[in-house]
Amino acid sequence: MTFNRYEISLTLRVLLLFVSLTAGAYCLVSGKNILLFFLIFLLLAQVLNFIQFINKTNTELAQFIEAVQYRDFSLQFSEKNAPVSVRQLRRAFNQINTTFKQLSSEKEEQYQYLQSILELVDTGILSFNHAGDVGWMNESFKKMLNIPYIKNIGGIEKRDPAVYEAIVRLNSGDHQLVKIHDKVVLLAKTTFQSHNQTTHLIAFQNVNSAIEDTESQAYQKLLRVMTHEIMNSVAPIASLAETMETRMRNNLQKLPHQPSLADLQQTQQMAEDVLEGMSVIKKRSENLLKFADTYRQLAKVSITSFSTIQVCDLFETVEILLENKLEQNHIELDVILKDFSMTLEGDIALIEQVLINLLINAIDAVKEVENPLIKLSAYKNQDEKVVIDITDNGTGMSEDMIEKIFIPFFTSKSHGSGIGLSLSKQIMGLHKGSITVQSKEGIGSIFRLTFP
Repeated sequence: MTFNRYEISLTLRVLLLFVSLTAGAYCLVSGKNILLFFLIFLLLAQVLNFIQFINKTNTELAQFIEAVQYRDFSLQFSEKNAPVSVRQLRRAFNQINTTFKQLSSEKEEQYQYLQSILELVDTGILSFNHAGDVGWMNESFKKMLNIPYIKNIGGIEKRDPAVYEAIVRLNSGDHQLVKIHDKVVLLAKTTFQSHNQTTHLIAFQNVNSAIEDTESQAYQKLLRVMTHEIMNSVAPIASLAETMETRMRNNLQKLPHQPSLADLQQTQQMAEDVLEGMSVIKKRSENLLKFADTYRQLAKVSITSFSTIQVCDLFETVEILLENKLEQNHIELDVILKDFSMTLEGDIALIEQVLINLLINAIDAVKEVENPLIKLSAYKNQDEKVVIDITDNGTGMSEDMIEKIFIPFFTSKSHGSGIGLSLSKQIMGLHKGSITVQSKEGIGSIFRLTFP
């Protein structure tokens, strides 16, 4: 019935237009100019109304296309009291708008979901176009380079020229290792086209812990092989030397009470030489066994008791243990701890051992300087991780030595065993933490322990 009303409405408009034209023609012929004047206005109004009536669908279609173009899916077309043909078209427009709105909402949800995931990962993400303008970067990247925000990758050059150079030179699909704030980071790059624009995406993955774990495993394997071979070789030597020494002493005791002077002198000299040689062999063998047993500790270290440690109690214990050594060398120890309630999780015996190793090294470093000073401090970094610094104003180290100090067996001291720092690094690895060093020759060193 509504469809008939649409046809009736169209027919009435045509009939009225026809009647108006007929009346106008009659007035024109009859000379009724005043009535003709009013009829002309009536005809114009009827023509405009007819055009609007015919083009109403086209107008709504244009509105719909414009709304889609500007992504305005809030536009709704009224279906009430509309002709059937127009109502069907409006219903289709509204359904398309609803579908587009739903797709846009789902797309926004997926974007937010993906963005949340990328913010949570430890890998830094950076995207930029061919001009170097940054499109997006996650929090991990900001923390890794200590950058709050940059508009262009040129801003990286001012903070870390080496990283900027690596980013610029890195080709799509390639990988490169760079050092960022004492951490080894793997850069991986990919390039893709988006909206007729080339976008470069670089991932910054911290592989420092993976490299350290690999090194630690390699060192442990090496230690196991070394100790096995050394002990297998030295143990028989020590046993044989001890046996020969015992037999020689027994033979000397069995000499006759009145041998000839020459025989006595010769026998005594030979015995003394053999005894001296056996004593040297035995002593050296025992030292080698002790050496092997000492290095075997590196392969055996493990966490036995995990508990909450009060940092203030930890500092107090270490200070008491080293008090005499510090006084003997006239060294000042400055303990800095603003938060006395600060705690960390770990094996207290192992953590104490790490601090003792580092403080003894610091004592050795400041022995020959004027006004020797060691600072022991604890605080929380921007990631809310507990950090302990051991700072000294000692002789410092060269860059070449810094790269070697954590390698087992390496030592710059004549009396050192070369396992203190290696053991400390392994203990921090067991606690999922890290140990780093900053040092300059003639200025001093800072050993930093970072706990998870």
